Amino acid sequence: MTILGTNLSFILAQAAAGNLDAGSLIGGAASAIWAFISNVWILLIIVLFIIPILQRNAINRMRARMLTRISRERKSQVITLIHRQETIAFLGIPLSRYIDIDDSEQVLRAIRATPPNMPIDMIIHTPGGIALAATQIAVALKAHPAKKTVIVPHYAMSGGTMIALAADEILMDPHAVIGPVDPQLANKDGQFAAASVIKAVKEKPVDKVADATLMLADDAQKAQVQMIAFVRQILQGKCADQNVDKIISELVMGKYTHDYPIFPERAKELFGDCVKIGLPKSVYELMEFYQMALGSHRPGVEYIPAAPPGGPQQRR
Repeated sequence: MTILGTNLSFILAQAAAGNLDAGSLIGGAASAIWAFISNVWILLIIVLFIIPILQRNAINRMRARMLTRISRERKSQVITLIHRQETIAFLGIPLSRYIDIDDSEQVLRAIRATPPNMPIDMIIHTPGGIALAATQIAVALKAHPAKKTVIVPHYAMSGGTMIALAADEILMDPHAVIGPVDPQLANKDGQFAAASVIKAVKEKPVDKVADATLMLADDAQKAQVQMIAFVRQILQGKCADQNVDKIISELVMGKYTHDYPIFPERAKELFGDCVKIGLPKSVYELMEFYQMALGSHRPGVEYIPAAPPGGPQQRR
């Protein structure tokens, strides 16, 4: 506005002095207005693109400092697996994120980079995701020799629960939840719980069931058997080992819907002393930096590579 006002004032002064005719006055005013519009576009570009990038970089640096602080407080390797609904800058399109193969690659890399005698704290906030990716993470986490702790500030559903089963200890906020790990199958008609497909086929004569449904039921049976084997394997040697049959009945066999919330008190009944209620204050402070994303992409997994005590740490 200052630039536009200055230019127009100069033009009007020239006109008042008789130095400009009507045509020159109109042309000069149009040029001043066009120069102002050009500057507005520059300001819009700064507001819409440059400022969000600077804000995102600042938040990334603050998250790195918080991860380093938690790592030093707990003397552990801290890995985050956090998926919030993202919004693409400018367009405002919501994107739901979940556990995928890229996440499993990064988590496995973080676990490999952790010294064998260093505990791992994994902060999980996720609706779940690809079963293969979650299985890889869970198996790699269990194989780490030192203590493994999964921290659940809000929710770790489906694949997030699969990973939590691999931990020696699960820390949950008093109102956080985990959930069932019953297999889910999808086809062109939608997504179905494996247990529901098996039940539906059993309740109808075979000659009344379409071939595609029979094949889906066969896959559902295989998926259920595989998940039972996974849960038995991942809980072997854990404090919930003696309760594995009940855990399978509750979480694998389709007793509940896939989004059924299991709160800490119920989790303690299933997993015993493995579950602790209450989180370090620094974890809540870290989650403050995982609010609405300011750009089109933010990595779901972050970690600070382990370094000797007192040595420098670098963020990956």
